[in-house]
Amino acid sequence: MKTCVILGTRPEIIKMAPVVRELEKRKADHFMIHTGQHYSYEMDRVFFEELALPEPRYNLNVGSGSHGTQTGSILQGIEAVLIRERPDVVLVQGDTNTVLAGALAAAKLEIGVGHVEAGLRSFDRKMPEEVNRILADHVSDLLFAPTEVSKENLLKEGIGEERIFVTGNTVVDSLRQNLAISEERSKVLEGLHLEKGGYVLATMHRQENVDEPKRLGSMMTAVSRTAARMGLPAILPLHPRTRKNVTSFKIALPENMTVMDPVGYMDFIQLEAHARLVMTDSGGLQEEACILGVPCVTMRDSTERPETVDVGANVLAGVEEDGIVAAAKEMSSRPADWTCPLGDGLASVRIIDILEKYYK
Repeated sequence: MKTCVILGTRPEIIKMAPVVRELEKRKADHFMIHTGQHYSYEMDRVFFEELALPEPRYNLNVGSGSHGTQTGSILQGIEAVLIRERPDVVLVQGDTNTVLAGALAAAKLEIGVGHVEAGLRSFDRKMPEEVNRILADHVSDLLFAPTEVSKENLLKEGIGEERIFVTGNTVVDSLRQNLAISEERSKVLEGLHLEKGGYVLATMHRQENVDEPKRLGSMMTAVSRTAARMGLPAILPLHPRTRKNVTSFKIALPENMTVMDPVGYMDFIQLEAHARLVMTDSGGLQEEACILGVPCVTMRDSTERPETVDVGANVLAGVEEDGIVAAAKEMSSRPADWTCPLGDGLASVRIIDILEKYYK
């Protein structure tokens, strides 16, 4: 079995790292393509270094661009590599333009496609990610659903049960493998003079939020109001897209908010693990906060991680300022006594076991 692992963004690197490690552990024939969809050191290179991943065999360096330009460039680059390498199966993860292009390129060349984190649905087609994940699922041969909810979504869309495998989410694998390491290595709390449980951690990066001045301003103000009510500072690692828009929209940053550049994975795990509250529009952070036992407020109109809401770890707040503040007040007083619904940390082992069975 020759496996091609395709990566393009920070979440994909984090969530596919345990899969790559499992392939290496078994001395399996594999290689990586990195599309360069995230192309800065802070959003990309540092994660390969911290997670001790091997260098990708191919780096396409596609960078930014419109959805059509970026997806087309990735598709063209991946197709050329796949024609040269002829792997038995391609693995993609999640819902980015990299995932859509990778799955489509492989399917057109009659190369097997395995979709890690298949079946997630927000039921909101306005999200580009929703379109990507639906299309990737429907051209994939093996669908690695993280939960039974994800499996049910796929079955309702007519995908055959024999192609669907509930494996758990590899984000659990990644956190379990790296939490203790980050505790030893990271000095981020000391560097920011933060006490454990003594701050609100916020992130915002989604196109539909940060490209809209009113939404972005509401989210910023809601985070500031929440932190002020709790008597805590707010910490905001600022995504490059968000930083650019804060400047162009002339949004004033609140005084009680510490704005910083994106941090590495080990530092970010520590910021998440010891926050009193997480406020975010990120899918991955909804999962990670749930796993780490930190209450989460999701500043979006929909979520593809309803399991985190169902167990009480997360609340969907919308993007209106008062609604976010009310949701944050509710979550900040909620005990972190939920059971994580996302798996047991062995998803990557199950995924490679399944691949070896189907691509002997």
